[in-house]
Amino acid sequence: MSMPTQGSGLNSGYHPHDADEVRSSSIGELMRQVTTGLSTLMRQEVELAKAEIRQEGKKAGKAAGFFGGAGFGGYMVALFLSLALWAGLSNVMDAGWAALIVAVIWGAIAAVLYSMAKKNAERIRGLKQTNDSVQRIPDALKPHPQEVTR
Repeated sequence: MSMPTQGSGLNSGYHPHDADEVRSSSIGELMRQVTTGLSTLMRQEVELAKAEIRQEGKKAGKAAGFFGGAGFGGYMVALFLSLALWAGLSNVMDAGWAALIVAVIWGAIAAVLYSMAKKNAERIRGLKQTNDSVQRIPDALKPHPQEVTR
C-alpha cells in the first residue's frame, strides 16, 4: 500500500502568483484558489491519517492475536499451578488459609503487571507522521490578527 505524499496534489497545477496577477484577480477568484488549495491539503492530510491508521492497526491486530493466545496459555498454567500450590499448602494448614495465601500472591502479581502495562501504554506513539505533516502547514494558512488591516 502506498502512502500519500505531501506534495502530490497541491503542487500539481499550482504556481506562485506575482503581485500583478494578484491585483488583477477578483476576490472571488482568489478565494476560489485558497479554498481549492485548503480542500486539497485537508484531503491529503485525511488520506495520510487513514493510511497510517490502517498500517498501525494491522500491526496491532496481529500482535493482539498473539498476545491473546499467549495470555490464554499463561492463564491455564497459572490456574493449575495455583491449584497445585493451594493443595500443597492445604497439607500443612487449613484450606481456607491456603487459598487466602494464593490469592494474596496473585494480588501482588496483578499489581506489578498493572504497573508495567501503564508504563507501556504511555509510550504509544500515535499518528506520528500525520502530526509531523500537520505541523508543516504553511504559516499563510494560520491566522495572524496583528497583520490584518481594514
